[in-house]
Amino acid sequence: MGSLGDLRAGDLDVVLADTEDEVHAAQALRFRIFYNERGAHPSLETAACERDFDAFDEIADHLLVIDHSLGNGPERVVGTYRLMRREHAARAGRFYTSAEYDISAIVNQPCEVMELGRSCVDVRYRNRHTMQQLWRGIAAYVFRHDVGLMFGCASLHGNDVEEHAAALSYLHHCHLAPEALRPVVLPQFYQTMNLMPPEAYDARRVLAGLPPLVKGYLRLNGYVGDGAYIDQQFNTTDVCVIVKTDFIAEKYFRHYDRTARSVPTLAPL
Repeated sequence: MGSLGDLRAGDLDVVLADTEDEVHAAQALRFRIFYNERGAHPSLETAACERDFDAFDEIADHLLVIDHSLGNGPERVVGTYRLMRREHAARAGRFYTSAEYDISAIVNQPCEVMELGRSCVDVRYRNRHTMQQLWRGIAAYVFRHDVGLMFGCASLHGNDVEEHAAALSYLHHCHLAPEALRPVVLPQFYQTMNLMPPEAYDARRVLAGLPPLVKGYLRLNGYVGDGAYIDQQFNTTDVCVIVKTDFIAEKYFRHYDRTARSVPTLAPL
């Protein structure tokens, strides 16, 4: 496993996958959560191998949270994130998000950009400690590659837009990205997020009920794009989130400016 520096806290460590078996372990975790737990619809090939995979997996970096107390097998991978920078997108031909959103405002930025995707955590590890480990790994990766802007699709469970009307409206009214950074859902998929006026929902209650990952982005002064995407395969309603890395909490920066830059860059998978 590829080191990002000394990120171990107790039994939990954060590393980059650097073997096919480690990527497969991440894909198996994704399958259990996306398909078995959340009701995504697998292809015959996906169901047969019980791994969530696509062509981007062979190109991207895979951030892994591992629990050393579970031994050395694939079951010790308890959290994962897929990370793609410009060089990965160049090899793939595009960023994954571009199938749902016009992200030209993002890719035209002069800085290094990074797409975050396929995030999931084993149900037994959905707690503050694991989420902190994920964010520590992301912070270390950001420093290593001098990433200035992060983006990606964050999901609300289910395809029922009415069920998510308050959440989507809150995000639209309170966290819409400035136009210079704003991704927009492709016209053929566009679903407005402006479903309710601000006075029709309790913003504090809506914020409290958002998925932890979305709240994490917002705590970093994250923005959302224009429009939601209904992902029938994964049984989700997606919003595109954008985070400037200079807003990442100072407590991460102070430590990882010293440690993460000292780790040599790994060869791509």
